[in-house]
Amino acid sequence: MTGTEPKILIFGGTTEGRLLAEFCHRHAVPVTVSTATEYGGSLVERSEWVEVVTGRKDQTDIIRFIEAHAVRAVFDATHPFAVEASRNIAEACRHCGVRYFRVLREENDCGGCGREFDGIPSVTDYLNLHREGRILITTGSKELHLYRNVVRFSERCAVRVLPSEEIIAKCTSLGFREEMIIAQKGPFSLSENIRQLRHYKAAFLVTKQSGNAGGFDEKRKAAEICGAELLMIRRPGESGISLEQAKQELLKEAGHE
Repeated sequence: MTGTEPKILIFGGTTEGRLLAEFCHRHAVPVTVSTATEYGGSLVERSEWVEVVTGRKDQTDIIRFIEAHAVRAVFDATHPFAVEASRNIAEACRHCGVRYFRVLREENDCGGCGREFDGIPSVTDYLNLHREGRILITTGSKELHLYRNVVRFSERCAVRVLPSEEIIAKCTSLGFREEMIIAQKGPFSLSENIRQLRHYKAAFLVTKQSGNAGGFDEKRKAAEICGAELLMIRRPGESGISLEQAKQELLKEAGHE
């Protein structure tokens, strides 16, 4: 990092956040990247231009950070389903009067490729109408407790989560069997998805419509090849700018254009 305090803040340990950080390094744009977890922070390459801070921040924390570091622009590259985080970031920017850019993940082209749901509760209701067949769950660990509503969930549900001792302990405390926990870091290739579906003899694959950056296409193709029904949780509607547009805005904010 140069001697000048960075005035641009990027939120996100996501693929988009990492790509923006790499872009800033290549174009000598000083930024701070904020990630919710140490694990997310470890995925962002630090350099003289890219500083990384970790830890979950509520709206008050974000306001304090913006004011303490004289941030003039914020790029929100958090996960498409991190609705509360985006709301807190946007409100903090409004409060501080700084520019806010929501960086959108590319949409899936998934017309007719599976069954869509508004949330996990409606997915579990559907699974309880189909009381047979194992389920590969790839929606993360945050809302795993909701899958306990699936009939015989401990027998049927294989869950794919990050390889964190804390997360694995959470899975077992909720009643998920150790042999049904896949603790691995993505992204997962098509062959890996196929192998996991076949290993568990899964009749269903549950995923979020989180874009190809989240490995959606590989999951979709694997489900089709294995004959598993694809159950998709719709992405929340939002407006913002593309990754390429965000790169141009970063250059403008840094005075490079």
